[in-house]
Amino acid sequence: MMPVALVLAALLAVGVGRVGSVVLQRQRAQIAADAAALAGVRGGRSAAVSLAEANGATLVGFERVDDDVVVTVQVGVAEAAARATDGP
Repeated sequence: MMPVALVLAALLAVGVGRVGSVVLQRQRAQIAADAAALAGVRGGRSAAVSLAEANGATLVGFERVDDDVVVTVQVGVAEAAARATDGP
């Protein structure tokens, strides 16, 4: 009985660790997306790439429509998008 309980406890610990890792990746991705979108408004795609990379992310999408910039970034398995505007 004791070895079964130890195996179950180990599996639970691994599962909790993986869930925590994904949550952290999502948070990092959103922070990077927000920063990249703001940078992209003033500095264009190259500024968005720089800020995404500075925050540990990869820029996977960049779109400028009038005064708006929409970016998508990836950190590990997590993706996040953000929008920023230079207009009113």
